[in-house]
Amino acid sequence: MTRAKTRRVSAIAEDPVTPAGVTRVTVGDALRVSHQLALTAATAIAPMVWGTTYSVTTELLPANRPLFAALMRSLPIGLLAILLTRVLPRRDWWWKAAVLGMLNIGSFFPLLFIAAERLPGGVAATLGAAQPLFVTGLAVVMLGERLSLLRLAWGVVGLVGVGLVVLGPDVGFDPFGILAGLVGACAMGVGMTLTKRWGRPAGISPISFAAWQLAVGGLALLPATLLVEGLPSHVGISSAAGYLWLGAIGGLLAYALWFRGIGRLPVTSAALLGLVSPLVAALMGMLLGERLNSIQVFGFVLALIAVVGGSARVRPIQTDRIQQKATLNLVQPDKVPAENPARFRP
Repeated sequence: MTRAKTRRVSAIAEDPVTPAGVTRVTVGDALRVSHQLALTAATAIAPMVWGTTYSVTTELLPANRPLFAALMRSLPIGLLAILLTRVLPRRDWWWKAAVLGMLNIGSFFPLLFIAAERLPGGVAATLGAAQPLFVTGLAVVMLGERLSLLRLAWGVVGLVGVGLVVLGPDVGFDPFGILAGLVGACAMGVGMTLTKRWGRPAGISPISFAAWQLAVGGLALLPATLLVEGLPSHVGISSAAGYLWLGAIGGLLAYALWFRGIGRLPVTSAALLGLVSPLVAALMGMLLGERLNSIQVFGFVLALIAVVGGSARVRPIQTDRIQQKATLNLVQPDKVPAENPARFRP
């Protein structure tokens, strides 16, 4: 098909009978929207997997070893992926990978576990849900983006929704735990924003990009783990399965999808997808026998609306008219009027 015919397929003429306020879109627009929805869904897999971390940790892993769990989630799978792909950073990406690895893995993991140890799980999850608010501000400062009041509002709505789901009437507040949770959320927020700013090196797969950061973060966690906790004397089959899930699926695969999404989606939209994690954690709790009351169900729906609202950009589409005009251009291209930049959208 020639270039002119291809452009005719994706062009829609101005129509005087089109209702006012309805935005006409091309077939290309529809394909781009479909691609963005697929990309958003793939990126959301990462926080969905992370939502299983608490249940896997409590049900399968040995107690009181949070640093060792963080180490096993990052270092082995990161080094293994580097050995298999045989791809290392080049030039300035050595220090960039180190910075991102320390922010996204090396700092975030221990601060997350400190918050989890010193605070009820609901409080820790709510602090993590504040991350979209941090990212919205960081995007203005570090990326030069205009402040999106709408996405800021969705972030507040999501934070309230998560709080309704996970906070109970008898929660306790430890100042150091709260500080650790907030700093951890901010550290990963900075890591996300820098990932968006620096992008991914040309020709480097998301798997390799995630492997570098997991290896760096794991190496940073190694001395702290050895000094504070030491190595366990025995690892059972169930614990090994839990570590495998956290490392291979919750680590390498989830972070590869996450970094791929950050590179292609607005960073504030990607940050809002993180609200999916505590919601999945609540669903996992239900599978383990927990029950949600009416307030928690309302909060669940509220947070879900915030995720969808902050990620979607919907415009009215005249489906029938698009389909008819695209079909006309394909079957009878000679009947299409001559292209006029004032009458057609590319």
